[in-house]
Amino acid sequence: MSDASDPIDIQFAITPDGVPAEERLRHWVRLALAGRADNAELSVRVVDEAEITALNHQYRGKDYPTNVLSFPYEAMPGVQSALLGDIVICAPVVAREAVEQDKPVESHWAHMAIHGALHLLGHDHQDAAQAQRMERLETQLLEQLGFPDPYRSRDA
Repeated sequence: MSDASDPIDIQFAITPDGVPAEERLRHWVRLALAGRADNAELSVRVVDEAEITALNHQYRGKDYPTNVLSFPYEAMPGVQSALLGDIVICAPVVAREAVEQDKPVESHWAHMAIHGALHLLGHDHQDAAQAQRMERLETQLLEQLGFPDPYRSRDA
């Protein structure tokens, strides 16, 4: 159960079998926010393929399940807010990708949490230079956790 006083709200829209514990998810998100938005408020929602497919279709025009979506919060002009936004992670897609990509499942979960948080902070991968900066930061953060470079197999 989520701690109401914690600025990182974790929600499970599915049975959390095989999903990292709330504290692991918070730890990974906090690592991505450290020194960038330490006091930010956000939600991480763990969902099934139906929910993420609906969101992916509604907000990105893509009719398939994806691993993670980020929804940055944009306050009205002149309004100060600690709210950063929402991260939605699809548990079945993350589990399947970890197997397909021969990655440790926990490592892939950490990557998706960090990836989502970095999007909330404004990082993107729309062009090669942005993608390279974001991937480098993700790799550095995952290395701090003792996880391998998630992009290494792509480059090999």
